[in-house]
Amino acid sequence: MEAVDSGIPGCVTIRFPRFADERGMLAKVFQSSGFLGVGVDLRVDEVFVSRSGRGVARGLHFQLPPHAVVKVVACLDGAILDAVVDLRRGSPTFGEHRLFELSGEGDRAVVVPEGCAHGFLTLGAGALVAYLQQGEFDAAHDAGIHLASAGIPWPETDPVLSARDRSLPALTDFDSPFVFTSAPSPPVEPLPELPITRPPGA
Repeated sequence: MEAVDSGIPGCVTIRFPRFADERGMLAKVFQSSGFLGVGVDLRVDEVFVSRSGRGVARGLHFQLPPHAVVKVVACLDGAILDAVVDLRRGSPTFGEHRLFELSGEGDRAVVVPEGCAHGFLTLGAGALVAYLQQGEFDAAHDAGIHLASAGIPWPETDPVLSARDRSLPALTDFDSPFVFTSAPSPPVEPLPELPITRPPGA
């Protein structure tokens, strides 16, 4: 496995082994020793899977302290434009976002550290997305910011949102309880700029 830096501390993409033959495809999206080998120490407590149709957006979500969580996000089928926003006061990238294009044909997952909001928009007909989570879901600490408030250049101007996501506060109205603490950097390489593309027929 390889880790690629996003520029947001603790947020990296993991390139995982992926094999294809005449039968189809096999991918190893998580291996504890492989993650440790690239500087990501993750304990998986829960795994969620979501299926979203065309033009659906989810986010931007996170859990508040003391139940903040770390996520690893991988697209198993279809394609998504994945977003991470740094909400940690004192972080060198506080308030900034990074975008990642993930797909079922790709070999990357995104590590979303504690104190960062996460969301995505489907590209094409829809997507099946898996979330490996360190820390369990806690409804009392579940929170978010509106996905249109973080300066993200979403290619869809009117996505399909849940009622809850439509009512989330703007980033400027969110009094962040997260505080950045520096940690040793994992052995990573610079993240190349990726163009935002859509699958054929999208």
